[in-house]
Amino acid sequence: MTDPVHVLPRRLDTTANSVERDLFKLVLTVIELIRQLMERQALRRVDEGDLTDEQVESLGVALMRLDEAMSELRGRYGLTVRDLDIDLGPLGTLLGDG
Repeated sequence: MTDPVHVLPRRLDTTANSVERDLFKLVLTVIELIRQLMERQALRRVDEGDLTDEQVESLGVALMRLDEAMSELRGRYGLTVRDLDIDLGPLGTLLGDG
């Protein structure tokens, strides 16, 4: 029989800073996923002509502000969009190419 493969380290880093950073990373991952979904939905509506020019402009400004806010929040912990991505195994990654 072979020895079991240890996926997790024998000892987990549970310091206050690491737990806070990991929780922050998870929250930002969920927010980034929602942001990308909103952006795709907005582009679909623009392509279909469902929005007035004023609505398109307002939506573009809102998405730019959200992207800036996400960049600022990631910067607080030195994270990138790639850091927020979750490997879903055979399904690929959660955020894709982002």
